Amino acid sequence: MPKLADRDTRHTQILEALLRVAGGQGLHAVTMRSVAAEANVSLRLVQYYFETKEKLLLAALGHLAGRQRERIQARVRDAGAPDDPRTIIEAVLTEALPTDQDSRTFHLVYTAYAVQAATDPALAAQPFLRAPDAMEHFLADQLRSAQRDGALPPHRDPRTEAAILLALSAGLGTGVLLGQRTAENATTAISYHLDHLGLARRPA
Repeated sequence: MPKLADRDTRHTQILEALLRVAGGQGLHAVTMRSVAAEANVSLRLVQYYFETKEKLLLAALGHLAGRQRERIQARVRDAGAPDDPRTIIEAVLTEALPTDQDSRTFHLVYTAYAVQAATDPALAAQPFLRAPDAMEHFLADQLRSAQRDGALPPHRDPRTEAAILLALSAGLGTGVLLGQRTAENATTAISYHLDHLGLARRPA
């Protein structure tokens, strides 16, 4: 049995290899064998850790979500306003835009998995929805916090607005990915919509 540290290292190595394959060639190119080759490990080792392609994909989604959380937290820290709902919401929405290799891979894999889960019974849609559902709840909580502080008009429904914000970010991200618009255009659209909601920043 591998030591825990070795197991974690191998686990991450394989998941990062999957993301490179998916980001460079598309999710259709992901197989246990292609991931093993990219990770420079044996097929048997990939099967030992993940058993099936479906379990490998689900693990990769969890890994992606964890990386995205870390990047969002870094954006909020860099903005210097860790408790401001407007800053936090902007960080969440802009991080989902494919502006660099990491965020591009995130958008590609999530979009491809969503399409595949809708048509392939071997892939469970429900585990895929856990991260988006959690993010929707998180955004709604931030909007409620802003309302309590008077930074968001009381007539806005936080749950509905959170769903709209996620849909807006996802649609803009696809537009950036396909070259329909620039990342700057998408970021401007997000800020414009938050202004339209009446979501203000907390006073320093």
